[in-house]
Parts: sequence; structure tokens; C-alpha cells
Amino acid sequence: MLTGLMVGGVAVAEPAGHQRVPDYSTAEAGNPFVDGWYADPDVAIYNNEYWVFPTSSRVYEEQTYLDAFSSADLVHWTKHPNVLTTANVSWARRAVWAPAPIARNGKYYLYFAANDIQDNTQLGGIGVAVADRPEGPYVDAIGRPLIGQFVNGAQPIDQDVFIDSDGQAYMYYGGWGHSNVVKLGADMTSLGTFADGTQFKEITPQNYVEGPQMFKRNGRYYLMWSEGGWTGPNYAVSYAIADSPTGPFRRIDKVLSQDSAVARGSGHNSVLNIPGTDTWYIFYHRRPLNLTDANQRQVSYDRMYFNTDGAIKPVTMLVKDNFNDGNAIGWKTYGGSWSASSNSYTTTSSLGGKALLETNFGDLVYDANVTVRSGGGDAGVVFRVSGAATGVDSYQGYYAGITTAGRVLLGKANNGWTPLASTPMTVLPNTTYHLRVEAVGSSIRVYVNDGLKLSVTDTSFTSGANGVRVFNAGASFDDLAVAHR
Repeated sequence: MLTGLMVGGVAVAEPAGHQRVPDYSTAEAGNPFVDGWYADPDVAIYNNEYWVFPTSSRVYEEQTYLDAFSSADLVHWTKHPNVLTTANVSWARRAVWAPAPIARNGKYYLYFAANDIQDNTQLGGIGVAVADRPEGPYVDAIGRPLIGQFVNGAQPIDQDVFIDSDGQAYMYYGGWGHSNVVKLGADMTSLGTFADGTQFKEITPQNYVEGPQMFKRNGRYYLMWSEGGWTGPNYAVSYAIADSPTGPFRRIDKVLSQDSAVARGSGHNSVLNIPGTDTWYIFYHRRPLNLTDANQRQVSYDRMYFNTDGAIKPVTMLVKDNFNDGNAIGWKTYGGSWSASSNSYTTTSSLGGKALLETNFGDLVYDANVTVRSGGGDAGVVFRVSGAATGVDSYQGYYAGITTAGRVLLGKANNGWTPLASTPMTVLPNTTYHLRVEAVGSSIRVYVNDGLKLSVTDTSFTSGANGVRVFNAGASFDDLAVAHR
């Protein structure tokens, strides 16, 4: 039996019983949290599981389907391919975008945009599909677009559905710099009317471009939206707060934007509230720093916090990976044999095998748990890295590590090795040591198990990628975290 539950202010289906309560600072097992090119994620909680419905980020002609992902813990994700395809929507042929999930009346609804219409002579817009299960298959509920025309200048795309505490359902939508709100009928497949007899109300806030998202907290209505160009690095999320679901919405601030050390083009978000708590997450898409194709987008999530006055604090895109999901999405290897299992990232012995994240930190704090498993060499972390390739010292950057020969090491590589400092320390095989590097400007400090071991000054490398490395040793790595200093 389905019962009502509020997620980000939206009523969703939830059975009676215990609900897991994640409390993470970010996707602790790594962002992006699922593999593949996806964008525009929206979220729901169905049957004690967290569901994410994204756009498949491909060229428009190939956007003919939607996938979904489910998780019991926000860590381990199951892919559900083709939950909706154009084969089940007679009028949709391409550009299927921005799915918005909701459950009501014992059914699961999925709102979507299709065909990227450019004027009112074209067929397309916002549709609604329905299914008996969260994973579908979803089929067209009405045989035509629910909204198939430009109204108030708003392209009919990027819909978000919100059910208020009084049971009234609203849909917020719009591209081309305009946003409307409409009421949905009790059947969830028709439009209602406002008290003045109109069906559409324009609510466009300052700097609005697309991607509205509505949620409710402490009796106040939060509208979020995306600003900037979706293909560029300046894509970002801003918000407004109102006392009514129809506004007025006056822009307060930007809360999510690119971080040149982590990712670019962060935007088109949704919001997840863990039921019964004040724990909130923002789901969004972003682009890896090293890629430029418009459709190379990945879905991620981070924690979202509020000030005491209800304002949203700026969101920090954190870099962490505890490998609890059993994968190494986002890592690129250079030599060695690497695998993510048993809640760690493990490699067999090699002469200089490396694995890197596409980050670009300058001043940083870098934490990692390091365990030397075999061999007589060393294992540790690399930072401020560029020019990585397969080979013993085939990179430019710094390396800090430990060896069972009994030393802590710090050095730099530039397609050759230069030691900077070392100190004796007992290092036992198959024993985990916490390694921390603090690099600020030319100052580099290395800590092991919270004790300062090495401190040097060097100006060779100012920024670059982060990763892990071994030399003549098999090792495992866990609980990696990189942050600005």
C-alpha cells in the first residue's frame, strides 16, 4: 500500500516501515555516483529506495530514451535502462529531456519534454507518462503533449512537479529565459485553473534561464533554477524564497557554480530531503575539467545546508572516495592492475603504477588511508600532477608515500625522480596508515597518523591532478579526500 511522503516538498510513494537515513557530506563513494553521460537529474523516494531519473546526455537525435537509477543507501546504485522510450510516446521522436518523477493515485508518473520545439507550429513540448512500477515501463498517458505551446515566452521544457501540503499539485517549467507555473488536476494528466480563471502564471525571476526546481521547507517555498549557458562553464544554480507556491520569486543568490579545481558547468539541479530529518542534498550535473564536448555531463550530489534564517549556504563540491560502492568511476589508471573491491582501491605491485582523478588543486589538504600489501617498495599519493603517462616517473608533480623499508618519503617527478625529504618510521605490511598532505604555495607538509613527518619548501609545481601511486609494491587505498586549503 502506497502512503504519502514528502521529498524536497514533493509527495512521493512510500510504504510504512523503517526508512534508511543517510547522513553524508557528499557522495562519499565518489562523484559522479553513476557511470555514463547523464544530465538534469530529478529524484524521488519509492518503496524505501532513492530513485534518480536523468536525461541521457547525447546529441538530440539520440535522446530517444530515459534510464533511471535506484539505491537503498545513496551509495550502491542499480541501473534501470529504457524506463521510457519514444516507442511508447507516439508524438515524441527526439530530445527527450529532464524527467520529473512523482507518485500518486497508486501510479507512478514521469513528466518529460520532447522534440525541442522552436515555435508553436511544431509538435512537441511537455508530456506525461505513467507506469505501475517505479522502473516502468512508462507509457504515454494522454497521447499528446500536456503543454505543447509557448506561453509567456517559455519554451515547454524542464518541468518539475511539486505537491503542496494541501494536496494541490503544481508544475514549474520553462526554457528560453522564461518560467511558468501551472496547476495539475487531481488526475495528474490535466491542467487546472487558478482563482482568476487562468492556467499559466509567469514567475520568471532575475537571471532565470531554465531548469526550475521547487521544494518547501519550514512553510516557505524555495524556487531554484539554472543560469548561464548549458554548454559553458558558467552554468550555475540560483534560488529565491516565497510565501506562496506561485511567488513572487525574487532572486537571492547563486548557490552552486563551477569550481576550477573540481568540475565545470554545474547546474540543472533537483533536491532531496531525507524524510523526517533536516538533511538535504542537491543533485545536479557537471562536466569533467578535461573535456569540452557539450554532452559530456555527469550526475553528482553534494550536501546542502541552510543558515538559521532559511537562506541556502553556497554548496561546496567535495572530492571524496571511500570506494564503498565497489567501483572507481572517475579514476584513470596509468600502469599497474587496479580494482575497487572490499571498500578500497587496490593495485598489484608495479614500477610506478598510478591512478588519477581529473582535479586541478593548487593549495590543498589531501587525506588518504594507505596500506602496503606486498613488495619491498612504497605506496602513497601524488598531487599537483600533470602530463601523466604509463611509466616509472612519467608525470610532473609531487609524491608522498610510505615504505615497509621503514621510511616516509617525499619527492617530485619530472619524467625522472628527485627526492625532497625522508625520515625513518616503522611501517608494517598490511597495516593501514593515515597519510595527509598539506600544500600551500611552496610549503609542503606530510603527516602520518596525524604526526608531522616532513616539511619542505619547493616551487616546482603549483597545481594539478590528485591520485595514488605505487613503486615496487602492492597496496590498497581508502577514504580519499581532497579539499581547498
